[in-house]
Formats: sequence, structure tokens, C-alpha cells
Amino acid sequence: MGTLYVVGTPIGNLEDLTLRAARVLAEVSLIAAEDTRVTRRLLNHLGVRVPLLSYNAHNAVERLPKLMDALASGDVALVSDAGTPAVSDPGADLVARAAAAGFPVEVVPGVSALTAALSVSGFSADDFVFLGFLPRRSKDRRARLREFSGSPQTLAIFEAPHRLRASLVDLLAELGDRQVAVCRELTKLHEEVFHGLISQAIEHFQAPRGELVLVVRGSEPSAGKPGPGAAAIEEASTRLERLRESGVRSRDAVAQVAAAMELPRNTVYGLWVETGRRNRG
Repeated sequence: MGTLYVVGTPIGNLEDLTLRAARVLAEVSLIAAEDTRVTRRLLNHLGVRVPLLSYNAHNAVERLPKLMDALASGDVALVSDAGTPAVSDPGADLVARAAAAGFPVEVVPGVSALTAALSVSGFSADDFVFLGFLPRRSKDRRARLREFSGSPQTLAIFEAPHRLRASLVDLLAELGDRQVAVCRELTKLHEEVFHGLISQAIEHFQAPRGELVLVVRGSEPSAGKPGPGAAAIEEASTRLERLRESGVRSRDAVAQVAAAMELPRNTVYGLWVETGRRNRG
């Protein structure tokens, strides 16, 4: 009877692979990989020649029986493209099936983009909520975020680069202009960790690239007036668009809307930048 090893792999820098992980990957009979091409590059770096079998969200049903058969005769390692398997990655079904069948399941801990981002965010990770990837549609995204608008817990979110700005705008609408750490390309060559307000992040990230983790400070009950809600954000955006069409300069438009709606200037400026981007698109 074989053992299923759940192996954490680097999220960027190959030097972050643990010695134990390297040994296990070299000793197992088969590696179940999210993308065999990605894992093959890692194995080539290690000088390891072990058979690979793709296992991902698209072929999990088909591949599960094959992997269970492989466990019956030898050890199998489960890896994702980067980081810890089964954390916003495929793998949970295989772990559950193997454990239910009586196979030993061992974790080989490694890098996690989630814990890496929390550690450099500067926010408390004593009590946090991991939201994974937010819904694609703005309406659904805002509904999800609204559930945590009053929560004091730190929020951790995975996001794709092409949806970052839209998600930041929704964060601003539902949570107010909180402090955020936007962690991009962690451990890679172009690593960046942005610290600031959500409105400032909207201005900063014009065309982001790479993998992203957002860490948002929790609600502070003693902070006074709550941030603007979705209706206020939409109204402010509409007013800004009208002023832009009328040829009003950014400084004057931001000042006018901020005063009229009693909103923070940096929040309104973030919306001005976002409406301009939408108009260009």
C-alpha cells in the first residue's frame, strides 16, 4: 500500500523548495500534477525523472481511479503548479478519496502564497478570512464582500491581474477606503508589495501582471464614520463621468464631488482614475 504525499512547491523562487520535498518527489512512483509541463520544469531543475500524470479540475473525475490504482502499488505525490495543493487548487477530492480508502496521507509543507502575503502585509493574521478567488461578476463579487463589511478580521483574496482594478473598486464600494496590501509576483523577479489605501491601489495598478494576493485590513468599529456604500460609489462615479464629459479638470471634479457627497478626496480620486480607465477601454 502506497502513501499519498501532498507536496508544497515553490511559488516562484526554486530555492524555496524544501529538502524533504525534493527527496519525496525523487522517491515516489508517480506525481499527480496540475500541469505536467510546469512540474516537469521543476523536476528538470532537480534532475529527477519520475512519471507524471496530469490531475486538475478538468480531468479529476477521469484521473481519480487511475491515481487510486497507482496508490495501491506505490507512493504518489500530489503537487499544484505553485504553492500548497488543495488551497484554491485541485487536490481535495484525491486527498479525501485516498484517506477514505485507508491510504496514508502525509503533508510535505512548503510555500503558500496565502501565508507569504499575510506575513508581509503588516496586518494581524491572528484572525483572518481567506476568500480565495472572488466571483467574476461585479454584482456577485460585491455581495460576497458585503458579508464581511463589518468584520474585524483581516481578509485575504486571490485575484487575477485582469480583474484586479475592478475588484479594488468593488472593495472600495463595499468596505470603504481601508488599508490594503497588494502582493504581486511574490518570490519572483518582479516581486512587488504595495501598501496603502484601496483608492491609492486603484491609481497605482494601471496594467498589472502576474499572480496577486490582496490582504485587506479588517473593519475598525472605533474608526468613526463608515466608508461609502455601493450606492454612493455608483453615484460619485456617475457625477465624475458627467464632469469629465464637460471638460472639468481632475482636481476640480474630485473636489466638487467630494464636497457635495461628503466623501474622502482620496476615495473620489480613485474613482476618477477608474472612470477614466473605463472610458479609454
